[in-house]
Amino acid sequence: MYEKWNKQFIGGEWREGNGERVYEDKNPYSEETLVQIRLANSEDIDEAYRSARKAQKEWEEINAYDRVTIMEKAVELVKERREEIVKILIDENGASHTKANIEVDGAIGIMKEAATFPLRMHGKIMPSVIPGKENRIYHNPAGVVGIISPFNFPFHLTMRSLAPALAAGNGVVIKPDLQTMISGGLFMGKLFEDAGIPKGLLNITVCSSSEIKDAFVEHPIPQIISFTGSTPVGRHIGELCGRHLKRVALELGGNNAMIVLKDADIERAAGSAAFGKFLNAGQICMSLNRIIVERPVYEEFLRALVDKASQIKYGNPADRDVVVGPLINNKQVGRIQELIDKSLEMGASYALKGEIEGNVFAPTILTDVTNNMPIAQEEIFGPAVGVIVVEDEIEAIRVANESEYGLSGAVHAGSIEHGVEVAKQIVTGMIHVNDQGVNDEPIVAFGGEKASGLGRYGGEWALHEFTTTKWISVQTNPREYPF
Repeated sequence: MYEKWNKQFIGGEWREGNGERVYEDKNPYSEETLVQIRLANSEDIDEAYRSARKAQKEWEEINAYDRVTIMEKAVELVKERREEIVKILIDENGASHTKANIEVDGAIGIMKEAATFPLRMHGKIMPSVIPGKENRIYHNPAGVVGIISPFNFPFHLTMRSLAPALAAGNGVVIKPDLQTMISGGLFMGKLFEDAGIPKGLLNITVCSSSEIKDAFVEHPIPQIISFTGSTPVGRHIGELCGRHLKRVALELGGNNAMIVLKDADIERAAGSAAFGKFLNAGQICMSLNRIIVERPVYEEFLRALVDKASQIKYGNPADRDVVVGPLINNKQVGRIQELIDKSLEMGASYALKGEIEGNVFAPTILTDVTNNMPIAQEEIFGPAVGVIVVEDEIEAIRVANESEYGLSGAVHAGSIEHGVEVAKQIVTGMIHVNDQGVNDEPIVAFGGEKASGLGRYGGEWALHEFTTTKWISVQTNPREYPF
């Protein structure tokens, strides 16, 4: 089923790339090659951006109701092709059936929200301090958007930028992560081609940063770059966009803390922690990295979490009962084990030691963790977590905030309003009371603080991210000037 995904999608055509390398897209569990593709180069990037700019002019002029119809058609196509994209996510991304279906649902949600955007690009007429003048404010498409998408939730996180950008009237060029080039890129090309967008409006460039360098970001055509990925790469992209005066939306790393207060429902908190840590083998920017527990309930919570994690099935994601599948590649296995080993040397100990089988890393829990250990300070991005004991909620808040990141988090408390008051004191873009950190809804602002990024996705915030505001004033009566 993968032979058809061996071409770039540029200028409305499925064609060979002009890059030097041929890339093998592999299943991270079996390491079987799914398909080979010749990569794109800087010339292909240039053609893609030029194509998007040309087609964008046509797309912008299409009646807003017709754009709504096309976006709604794309939603229906995802529903019709659900089994196909779920299969691709399992084979290419290592997703479990549960994670793959959550991802498709998330994508459908943001697509349905974005389908309303063409009818929500409202202008305003405002008064003026000048007699006889009328001020008109217009919200227009930005032009062309470049999207760089990650491997962990490739379909949803690409669609989170793609659907709003297209619906707002922009042209788009996508650079998907090589490891998920189909689910994070090429599948979208076919989807929107079949939905009826203008030829060349959407382009998918499967390429290696080692070959194209910074060409995707520095190209003069895109007005906005949307990036989801690591903080170090995000900083570099932000610097490039600043130098070239481009707008940038960055959703970066996280070191998300869950605070368990002494009056919390411990079974409920442990269940939240297990889901928020081990979904997609912990390869989510919102995954729980640190669990901070008040001392009176620390032992009880730890036992409950270990019990729940011990029952999680891991292995081949093609098995419908498997929750924890493979990490995206073996390098990640070694990186996480190194974080664990260094933390053990500093005094941490295993509460649950997970087995390693190929790229599968079974659920792992460390206790006796302090906030200066690598397992607490680094973004884990895998199925390992440290549990930290604190004396009171004041210390819990301080420990939660002792991180350069501020993406998501959670607070479990017996009193909802008490939980909210604690949540308000955590410096983070998103935080959830009596839940866990992995939440993303299509109408709510999504984004982080500090080293976790810039800008907001979701709902009206996404509409503003991918549009520009223009002021036109109209002088209806002759104006008196001072000279």
